[in-house]
Amino acid sequence: MTQLVDSHAHLDFPQFDGDRGTVIGRAREAGLVAILNVGTDLASSRAAVALAEAHDFIYAAVGVHPHDAKTLTPAVLEELRTLARHPKVVAIGEIGLDYYRDLSPRPVQRRAFAEQLALAAELGLPAVVHSREAHDDVLAALGEWDGVGVLHSYSGGPERLEEVLSLGFSVGLSGPVTFPEARKLRAVAALVPLDRLLVETDCPYLTPVPHRGRRNEPAYVRYVVEAVARARGEEPEGIARAAAENAHRLFEIDVRNYRDAEETEGKRGGP
Repeated sequence: MTQLVDSHAHLDFPQFDGDRGTVIGRAREAGLVAILNVGTDLASSRAAVALAEAHDFIYAAVGVHPHDAKTLTPAVLEELRTLARHPKVVAIGEIGLDYYRDLSPRPVQRRAFAEQLALAAELGLPAVVHSREAHDDVLAALGEWDGVGVLHSYSGGPERLEEVLSLGFSVGLSGPVTFPEARKLRAVAALVPLDRLLVETDCPYLTPVPHRGRRNEPAYVRYVVEAVARARGEEPEGIARAAAENAHRLFEIDVRNYRDAEETEGKRGGP
């Protein structure tokens, strides 16, 4: 596969501090043409922008995760607004609701979600949305919001898929689609329209089979693509290409094949 996009990564996380450059190099070698590195708080959002500045095929999303919703002060929101104007910031995220861990009080999560959705609307950016055990409230909030985005690492099952699609949202599938017990996720993979499909790693978490139990990384997005292709009875190359095109359309990121482009420039006598 020569046109892979990891639409949700956390390469700024400390799990990569020892070999971040090597991991990014492996992503290139694996055929990745774009990675969206997604912030989870103010510090992570700053780091995501710095990574995007340093690597032409990495882009950034900035936002505060529901776990850290209690940190979203007016000053933090204003700095996110400033960061989001950077030319390589293509989305607001990771935002949403998490009623599984409840690391921030639910009313605080809902306030932070609403404020960051408003920021995305103000700036004309898509939203990268986290929803865990909170689908009713997440979909209700999105139903009142005039914008588009992706339900990252989708866990709503096939029964919520039609509602998600009716809101104009894309569906992000990650490592769990490869797990033997994840039959409902593979049903989603088979049902989601090809033009609404994104593939992601959520690295360093949710590592796909055959590397389950170890640290995840963007190069492993190929296993997600292969699992989705099996669920749909299609070829992996076509799934990879469609997901890349969808990432280009939603996030307005460049998904050209850098290796091919570099070879073409070399033949023309370019730098």
